[in-house]
Amino acid sequence: MSTKWLLLAGAIGSEVSASLSLKAALEQPVWYAVVVVGFLAAFAFLAGTLRAGMPLGVAYGVWGALGVALTALLGAVLFDEPLTALMGVGIALIMGGVVTIEFGSQRAAAREAQEVNA
Repeated sequence: MSTKWLLLAGAIGSEVSASLSLKAALEQPVWYAVVVVGFLAAFAFLAGTLRAGMPLGVAYGVWGALGVALTALLGAVLFDEPLTALMGVGIALIMGGVVTIEFGSQRAAAREAQEVNA
């Protein structure tokens, strides 16, 4: 796995942790410290991802989509929030969108490489 994908994984993990901590902070305000650190780390990791060369559309799309999907899934597990079949369909559509964006990015990069080599 390349550095840019590891940095993006850090951004996603930090953002999901911060979002889940925000829910926990409603009952125990000490969790607000995790919220702040988590969101700061998420943006730092996302900036590193972009610095490593990942296109903005791919990085932001994957970060946002996986963040939403993981937060919904973990919210159901940790906070007993509802997770319906329709929500599962939505998560599957999000994942399909992420894959489509990544494939589109790879095709664009391959086309650009061919034009440079021509």
